[in-house]
Amino acid sequence: MSRLPRRTCLAWMAGAALPLRAQPAAAGVTAFVDVRLLPMDERPRLLEGQTLLVRAGRIEAIGPGLPVPEGALRIEGQGRLCLSPALADMHMHSDSAEDMAVYLSHGVTTALNMGGARSRFLQRTLPALNEGRLPGPRVHAAFTVDGVPDHGHFQLRTPAQAEALVELAQLNGYRFIKAYNGLAPEVFAALAQACRRRGLPLLGHGVSRVRLARQLEAGQVLVAHLEEFFYTFFAAPGEAQTDTPPDDARIPAAVALLRAHPGAAVVADLVTYEAIAAQIGRPERLAEWLADPAAATLAPADRLAWRASPYVAKNARLQARLAFLGRLARALAEAGVPLLAGTDSPTIAGLFPGLSLHRNLRLLERAGLSRWQALASATREPGLFLSRQLGEPPAGQLLPGARADLILSEASPLDDLSTLERPLGVMAGGRWFDAAALAALRRGVAERYRAVAA
Repeated sequence: MSRLPRRTCLAWMAGAALPLRAQPAAAGVTAFVDVRLLPMDERPRLLEGQTLLVRAGRIEAIGPGLPVPEGALRIEGQGRLCLSPALADMHMHSDSAEDMAVYLSHGVTTALNMGGARSRFLQRTLPALNEGRLPGPRVHAAFTVDGVPDHGHFQLRTPAQAEALVELAQLNGYRFIKAYNGLAPEVFAALAQACRRRGLPLLGHGVSRVRLARQLEAGQVLVAHLEEFFYTFFAAPGEAQTDTPPDDARIPAAVALLRAHPGAAVVADLVTYEAIAAQIGRPERLAEWLADPAAATLAPADRLAWRASPYVAKNARLQARLAFLGRLARALAEAGVPLLAGTDSPTIAGLFPGLSLHRNLRLLERAGLSRWQALASATREPGLFLSRQLGEPPAGQLLPGARADLILSEASPLDDLSTLERPLGVMAGGRWFDAAALAALRRGVAERYRAVAA
């Protein structure tokens, strides 16, 4: 995790002499006029010649030729620019204001921190983000709990401890509990019960001694990685992992498991497994990533961690297993199982905040998902999931009353997903950042890191 000097972080929080403060909320209305609209509602469609009005952070009205209130900020689509929902990364580990600005600059306006966030981020940065006082996505945080010390997480050893742990997490602003690999079965069961009593949704990895089927039966609402199916569904307990993927004939059983638990979702993070596979036995790959221009906005501590990536020393060939995960993702999508885009950035080398989410969309398309299905994993489905689990207002779709999180692009993502990598502007909770402002966010972070390193 990135750790800047305290005076730097305080200056950021105060917004003193910085170009990276959140744009002020519009006093009146923002109007997107004569745009092509991709609503991401129940079916793929593109609406031509639309006007969309935003007031007080929400979409107020949509329609052709709507009157624009006098004094509104007017953004012209010229009949060709496309307006679509902004993006969500539903598995990340960033916990700095700098990373949040970078996420926003790449069109990410919703994020789920899947564990490891420092208390300062939870108590200071996250509220400032969610109230619009800092530029970045709206962030929800999960508290990670394990049964062993191996991975550096908080430990839960007995069922009697579960209630207090969930209560403490809720008190400190966590919205989810994340179960990790080493929990004992009886402790996991107590944790699931405590989560239900406290109203904190349970998500997580496949727990080795519990396994995914029992976890979903106990109420777990999200599988944190596609690869968890390798370890706690396809493999028998204690079975060693090899480079050979499971037989495709077993994919329908995984689909049936998820369909038996309506509302349960899976993080479709092909980019995570791809990054791991790409660096095994290849230290030169780390050097390539660190020489990438995007590394200018990578936190100094993350740069150091990437250089020491433990995956480089491993000996495996994971390409066949990666291809299998793509086929699994496609089967889940075709069956209507909710897929949520995620990246695990920046804890794994090669996963740049924001950029890796766009890479994940391309990998989902390459795996056989339609562009609409791939985009839904980063827009519509996260919005529905957060509404279902947390009671969040509508997001991830363009409809009246939804949170005004938008991307303006040159082309329709249904024609080319890569158009979202070059946004003409992003609106986050009703605050508009044009292309120049987005570039300024990245430039400000890069300059700050250079100053710290000097």
